[in-house]
Amino acid sequence: MEIKSERVTAAEYIEFLRRTDLGSQYPKERFRERIETLVRSVPISVTARDGEKLVGVCFGITDFAYWLFLTDLGVDRDYVRRGIGTKMLRLAHELAGGERDIIIFVDAHRDAIPFYKKFGMRDAAEILEYDRVDWTRFTVGKEEF
Repeated sequence: MEIKSERVTAAEYIEFLRRTDLGSQYPKERFRERIETLVRSVPISVTARDGEKLVGVCFGITDFAYWLFLTDLGVDRDYVRRGIGTKMLRLAHELAGGERDIIIFVDAHRDAIPFYKKFGMRDAAEILEYDRVDWTRFTVGKEEF
């Protein structure tokens, strides 16, 4: 298993989403266009590969001085509970500046909360949201976009 900082293509990421539960967090509107922007622009992009197969992804935005916000952290359903998510999260944290300088934030799905708490994260009371986006929720499957 190789975990490293690297960019993925939109097509590769969409195929990966089909093998995870991450795909349900994205809106259907302009899906492919938004994924192309995401994979091209996100400052922190960490992958896990089993040979050539993409089995894990961790994306984050950071100022490289104070904070890291995880936007995506997922592992292929056939590879969960092998420590891959934890290793990717540690590398993303290191790339952003390390645990002595960088606070991690995440807007976690309820099913992922135990993973983040096991990592050592705690509930934050001061996170606010501004959301005027009308999204159509869907799960990434075999649809064409």
